[in-house]
Amino acid sequence: MDLAGVDCFYRDAGPPDAPVVLLPHGYPCSSYEFRDFMPALADRWRLLAPDFPGSGYTRAPADFPHDFDGYRAFLERFLDALEIERFAIYLHDFGSQIGLRLAMRHPRRIAALIVQNGDIYEDALGPKYQALQAYFRDPTPERKAKLGEAITEEGFRDEFLNDVRDDLAERIPPDLWKLHWSLMTPERKRIALEVIAGLKENLAWFPRYQAYLREHAPPTLIVWGPQDGYMPEAAARAYLRDLPAAELHLLDGGHWLLETCLDEVVGLTREFLGRVHAGLGKG
Repeated sequence: MDLAGVDCFYRDAGPPDAPVVLLPHGYPCSSYEFRDFMPALADRWRLLAPDFPGSGYTRAPADFPHDFDGYRAFLERFLDALEIERFAIYLHDFGSQIGLRLAMRHPRRIAALIVQNGDIYEDALGPKYQALQAYFRDPTPERKAKLGEAITEEGFRDEFLNDVRDDLAERIPPDLWKLHWSLMTPERKRIALEVIAGLKENLAWFPRYQAYLREHAPPTLIVWGPQDGYMPEAAARAYLRDLPAAELHLLDGGHWLLETCLDEVVGLTREFLGRVHAGLGKG
């Protein structure tokens, strides 16, 4: 669809009038990460997964603002174009922070949260954040250029394997990094670097995300792969500070949990959404 000049690609599964689950993706991925999750729940829910501008198959004009507020506004336009009023949202990777910005603007539209390896607690960040934290402390052009060295096919491979055990790594298909790397252009590499560097500004939002959770306390399911160099087990448990009633499950996987623990995540999500189904209402 066309969204104010953005050529938006999205995946849509399930009955048009079913309760809606919004699936914003993470870096360096696209809606492709939900390719198996969506049909597994499409008998009862409508699942919507757009590619963010500059990711996957979505193309944006040169003046599109590639930052978290720009992506949040994109999600708003996407939902409005499809006339989606109330929905649950799956929060993963940087999609968690973009999704929470959307929730903060429209708290009454949020029926439930599913949180999967999405970081909003600075004190619980894992060791793979060290290079980023060095840049945050001293954001010189040299340090920024160093961050850009990870925007390679090998860097994408490292992002997708991300500290999981060898037996689990064998279950993560190379399609993830090879397909996504094949879509990278010089312009997309520049955008990716700006988004990564922009995480520094996003840290200031962490307390605001936490305040939203405390104030609104949406029904929340936390499914987490603790074999994650960026977001270890402590990052999952940190959510319970602000959402003590949340349901937490630590599974035998890592950052890309839907690649290694799909059946478990589907089962837990189905049971959770079934309990909050009435609150979801129609899309």
